Amino acid sequence: MVEQHDFDGVLLIKPPVFEDDRGHFMVAYNKKAFNESTNIEIDFIQDNESKSSYGTLRGLHFQTPPFAQSKLVRVSKGEVLDVIVDLRSDSKTFGQSASFILNDENKYQLFIPKGFAHGFLVLSTYAIFSYKVDALYAPDHDSGILWNDRAINIDWQIDIETILLSEKDNNLMSFESYKANPYF
Repeated sequence: MVEQHDFDGVLLIKPPVFEDDRGHFMVAYNKKAFNESTNIEIDFIQDNESKSSYGTLRGLHFQTPPFAQSKLVRVSKGEVLDVIVDLRSDSKTFGQSASFILNDENKYQLFIPKGFAHGFLVLSTYAIFSYKVDALYAPDHDSGILWNDRAINIDWQIDIETILLSEKDNNLMSFESYKANPYF
């Protein structure tokens, strides 16, 4: 099942899961089925995975054109608060954020098109976060928005004093700086 979000192009995907006494089975990704159910022709070229402990916040990241990335994200173990921010200056939802709970119980996936900043916060003891991208990592085009920017005002759902950040993520640009020179 594919649900269109209020943000144009963002899709919440609820794959069928077959469970019995042995456990479960699901198809995490099938290109033909994805293309048919979403009406999106996309060529994912790389799979990434991270393992992070409780309170780890990674984001809010994006790559600038021409290396902008669309992502298909999911959690195979644990739970995260997954957050997106619309950076498309011509969008009616420009500057707005949305959050989703992704975990190993609901097995939801989120499709995030180019033009969004993305990040996640681990809510469980640890989480294994996997994502597909349609463009390779380009260090010179790596960018992001500060996770606690007041203009975006994201509710991270935990005590912010417990959040673990990389130095890079703690020094990203403000949304006001982005608005002065938008990439999308």
